[in-house]
Amino acid sequence: MQNRRDFLKRASLVLAGGMIMPQLLTSCGGGTAGTKKHIGLQLYSLREMVKDEGIQAVLETVAKMGYNHVETAGYDNGKIYGLEPADFKKRLDDLGMKCTSAHLGQSITKDNEAEVMAWWDRAIETYNQVGAKYLVQPSISINDQTTADDMKLYCDYFTAVGYKAAAASMAFGYHNHNFEFKYTFDDKTAYDYLLDNVSKQHVFFQMDVYWVMMAGQDPVQYLKDRPTQFKTIHIKDEMEIGASGLLNFQPIFEQMQANNVKDWYVEVEQYTNNNPVESVQQSYDFLAKADYVY
Repeated sequence: MQNRRDFLKRASLVLAGGMIMPQLLTSCGGGTAGTKKHIGLQLYSLREMVKDEGIQAVLETVAKMGYNHVETAGYDNGKIYGLEPADFKKRLDDLGMKCTSAHLGQSITKDNEAEVMAWWDRAIETYNQVGAKYLVQPSISINDQTTADDMKLYCDYFTAVGYKAAAASMAFGYHNHNFEFKYTFDDKTAYDYLLDNVSKQHVFFQMDVYWVMMAGQDPVQYLKDRPTQFKTIHIKDEMEIGASGLLNFQPIFEQMQANNVKDWYVEVEQYTNNNPVESVQQSYDFLAKADYVY
């Protein structure tokens, strides 16, 4: 988990995009043959493989497993995993996959707004070229020193990026962990404060069901209570999807369908046998075989 936290600190703030309804894709090879389920993968799941073997080997591996769309975690100065956006898109197209979402971000202060917004202009243009629909802020920094004014700054920042994303026919959102439920502002958890104080027309939320559960909350109840604010979902478990028994994924997927959630992504952060590829494949197979998964 600590590696993830370090990554998020470096990627301190980010926002998300696209409320356009996707076309269902057929899987290409691997995994459970012939499935038409719309199973996506957050590529952070294979972060070490990206470092060791490069993004092309990762994309080929993911396509063979059966995943048909991906969410990236490798943007820098107009390039995605070091590639020009047209090159990255072609590699996905050749494998029958799409990039529908991205995790990326910038920290913001009261003094760097112009610089940060210019950074977002370039990021939005980059991901528009690959056809992504969502740009997702992976985390924010909250601690005992954070004030309600700081939270308002985050909300205003998110809303401003949301307007920019919407102008490019994309959508901007926020991805949670469990710490958003630890701190309170104006008698609300940080998570509920964000949910209540962003522009609901311009900022969506990407629920990470594992972290909601780890915070002692019920992901299904959140989906029921706020049916329009969660546009994408992270399907995650302690390790491989379905292996821990900590989460009952069926009611989560049923409520996702009831809410008309169109895009969701597997994320695997820890691996039973220290084998990321095996764990990501196992997660795909579990979901591909489950009748309630769409």
